[in-house]
Amino acid sequence: MISSIFEKTKPINYLIVFSFLFVFYWLAHFLLFKRAYPPEELIWQVFVFGMLLFSLFVVNFICHRNKITATNSYALLFYAMLMLVFPETMTDNSAILCSFFLLLATRRVISLKSLKNVKLKIFDATLWIMVSSLFYNWTILYLLLVLAAIYIYEPKNIRNWLVPFTAIFTVFAISYCALVLIEKPDLLGRHYELSFDFDSQYFFDWNNSARLVIYVLATSLAALLAFLKLGKSGLGKVITMRLIALSFGIGIILKVLTTSENTYPVILTFFPAVVFMTNYLESIKRPNIKEIILMLSVFIPIMVFFIGLILK
Repeated sequence: MISSIFEKTKPINYLIVFSFLFVFYWLAHFLLFKRAYPPEELIWQVFVFGMLLFSLFVVNFICHRNKITATNSYALLFYAMLMLVFPETMTDNSAILCSFFLLLATRRVISLKSLKNVKLKIFDATLWIMVSSLFYNWTILYLLLVLAAIYIYEPKNIRNWLVPFTAIFTVFAISYCALVLIEKPDLLGRHYELSFDFDSQYFFDWNNSARLVIYVLATSLAALLAFLKLGKSGLGKVITMRLIALSFGIGIILKVLTTSENTYPVILTFFPAVVFMTNYLESIKRPNIKEIILMLSVFIPIMVFFIGLILK
């Protein structure tokens, strides 16, 4: 039943997922984490929720435009389900906005495989990464993704290696000018004072550590199985999947580096995770097995969410 709905990309799929997220987004805010907002703050939360929904459009666009997955909506479904497994991400506005800009950067990095407008794509990818770093400073680690893409696709052109510095300077210059206007020029330097914010209590909490470990292991297993199935897909897709794997690894490192109260950057790993999960699901030939996996993929996140709600 679930596979018959999401095996194709239809407007009804967006409506289902968006309605589903709408309900659980506000449940997470008002019931799970007991948030209360004045009217002006509520408007901001509605805007952030809109950015989250737009992120789902970007995820689907990247997957289909670059043929990372087949033309289905499984990635859309998995992304929404991961939000339930880690409901705290729905209360972290910085994480949601940071993730959105990283998706824009990832889109440009992956599109480098066409070898068209290479310098423009490198500039755009670096620019969006630097914008995302305004929310989480450690996001600058994703510049490694841009450098890896340059090394893979067009390393001999020295100008390609210089383009990222132009984008970095552009973001710094605009940000500094804006801060000068509001008389806070020192804020930029303080923001990029990278520190290791490791909260051991987070990992000693069995609820947090168990979810994270199971998530990383499940994604890694899906990635391994997906790579084993990629032998006949051609070198182009294999390289793309390697870049996505690198993105996942950087995201996990960033999660460890910024584990502190009200900071939940695990959402930055959701895109590569859903790509691997979708590719694994597509490799399953037996419809009944695929349906069982999809049912579990929906049931387990909902169960995790409500268990967290009950334990609160």
